[in-house]
Amino acid sequence: MKKKIISLGFILVLLFSLSACESKDLEKNDGERLRVGVTINPLKDFAEAIGGDKVEVFSIIPDGSDAHSFDPKPKDLKDLINTDMFLYNGLEMEEWIDSVLGTIEGKDIKIVETSKNIDAMNISEEDDHSHEDMDEESSEEHNHGGKDPHVWLSLIDAIKQAENIKDAFVEVDPDNKNYYEDNFEKLKKEFTDLNSEYVNKFNTLTNKDFVTGHAAFGYLCRDFGLTQKSIADVFGEGELTPKNLEALINYSKTNNVKTIFSEATASEKEAETLAKEVGAKVVKIYSLETKEDNMSYLEGMKYNLETIYSNLSN
Repeated sequence: MKKKIISLGFILVLLFSLSACESKDLEKNDGERLRVGVTINPLKDFAEAIGGDKVEVFSIIPDGSDAHSFDPKPKDLKDLINTDMFLYNGLEMEEWIDSVLGTIEGKDIKIVETSKNIDAMNISEEDDHSHEDMDEESSEEHNHGGKDPHVWLSLIDAIKQAENIKDAFVEVDPDNKNYYEDNFEKLKKEFTDLNSEYVNKFNTLTNKDFVTGHAAFGYLCRDFGLTQKSIADVFGEGELTPKNLEALINYSKTNNVKTIFSEATASEKEAETLAKEVGAKVVKIYSLETKEDNMSYLEGMKYNLETIYSNLSN
C-alpha cells in the first residue's frame, strides 16, 4: 500500500507549532471532562455513548473526508496535543497515522488502537472472494495484502472496539469506572440485539449475493452469511475494466442479482454502469466511516441491514 510521504517543510512547520504550544500541554482537564480526539465517526459515537457527560469528543477528520487519504495539518496535531486521549481505528485505515503517533507519543496522552485484539479478515482472502474470475492484472493491482480495516461494520467487532474505549476511559479516569461500564453494557446490548435480529432475518433468505461498488462490507457479509462481489477493492481503489465488467455481469446474471449496493462515496458511476447492463437497480448504503445524512452509527447500521435484507428478500 502506498504510504503518505510527509514533506520536510511540513515537518518543520509541525515541529514549530508543537514547540509553540508545548507550554500549554500541562493544562489538562483535571476535575473536568476528558478531552478525546478520534479519527473516524464510529469511534466518536462509541466514545460519546460510553463517556456521556464525562467526556468531550472531537474528530480530526472532517465529515465527508476520506479517512484513508486524509492529510493531517499542523493545527490537527496541535489540537491532539491538548487532549487526554486519542482513539484511532488501526489496520492501516488511517494510512497517515504514523506521523500523528510520532508526534504525540511521549506526551501525557492515552493512545488507543481500537481494533486491538480483533480477529481481522485478510484482504488477500477477500480479494480472492470478491474479485473472483477477474483478470490477473487487475487482481494484482487490487492486492494490498494485510487486513481489512472496516471492522466497525461488524456489530460484534464494534462491541470489541467499544470495549477497548471503555477500558481506556477506566484506566485514565478510574473514579468513574462504574459509569463507563454501565454505559458500555447498554451499548453492547443494543448492538447484540440488533445483530441477533438480523442474523435471524438473513437466515431465512435463499439469495445471499451481495454485489457492491466498494468492498468495504466484508465483515457485515461474514456475520450474516452473504457473498460479497465488488467493483473496487477494500480501499476503494480499482477501475471497472471491460474484463471485470464482463465477470460481474456474468456473475450477476447467473445469480439473478437485482440490486447493486453503492456506498455513497465510492464507485457510484461504475455501479450504475453494472446495474444498467444486468437490469438491476442501484441502492445506497453507508460505510459509516464519516457522518452522513445526520445518522448515528447505530442508525446507519440499522439502515444498512434493513436495506440489504429487504432488497435481497424481494
